[in-house]
Amino acid sequence: MEHQPTIRTARLILRPYGDADAPEVQRLAGDARVADTTLTIPHPYPDGIAEMWIATHEAAWTSGRGAIFAITEREGGQLVGTLGLTIKPEDRSAEMGYWIGYPFWGRGFCTEAAAAVLDFGFAVLPLDRIHAHHFERNPASGRVMLKIGMQEEFFRRGAVEKRGVREDVRGYAITRAEWERRRLPATR
Repeated sequence: MEHQPTIRTARLILRPYGDADAPEVQRLAGDARVADTTLTIPHPYPDGIAEMWIATHEAAWTSGRGAIFAITEREGGQLVGTLGLTIKPEDRSAEMGYWIGYPFWGRGFCTEAAAAVLDFGFAVLPLDRIHAHHFERNPASGRVMLKIGMQEEFFRRGAVEKRGVREDVRGYAITRAEWERRRLPATR
């Protein structure tokens, strides 16, 4: 399979990560406010973890099991965050996950990037379903999912553990058919 493509939006470039991105990943993802909103980002963020994580991306893409994008600003190329799809080819489904660096919160970057990757998942990849979930205490993430057309599927009390605390989660999904209906112009 070819190299993972780059996606361009009005304000962003979503591109594969490179080794040079590791220090900025560590700085942004290592912020306690960012790590607190995700299940897997550690805090404090240990040295070397960003490099090891980036080194897994190409194999995930070539095996058809993942597409991880560095979200960068079109103007200046500043790293904003990450958006990825963890793909289950056997089910033609993927889980979307993302984080945005704290200095970029509230600017609509996550919604813009998520909409672009959702389109990529259905228009380029052979996916039939994309799903995502968020901690109940992070409703902004749920708003992103709703804005890109996902529908809420579940609320689970104490579904996951983060730093020894049980967390409630909400889950959302969209199917290829729902995505296609959203893209069709309304008929009168």
